[in-house]
Amino acid sequence: MTELERLTITLTPELAETIKGAVAEGDYASASEVIREALREWNVRRELRQEELAALKADIDQALNEVVAGRLSEFNADRIVERARKLAAARKRSS
Repeated sequence: MTELERLTITLTPELAETIKGAVAEGDYASASEVIREALREWNVRRELRQEELAALKADIDQALNEVVAGRLSEFNADRIVERARKLAAARKRSS
């Protein structure tokens, strides 16, 4: 059997009511189940962000290698930074 560790958490009243509501509606057997599922989903999203960051770093490294090798004729760092900001803003809006 999996070893369990008991933790105490503090939530806003709204979050506590959300959890209690999910249990009361029968979606979960306990508040612990709600929290465990939320943490599993958070962990998946976190891993995806890490993978996306690693891919972005790899793309940056590849682009810098192209510049160093002289295979990239135009390099505009300001344009790249602006594009990154737009992508980050779009991601925040969709979250």
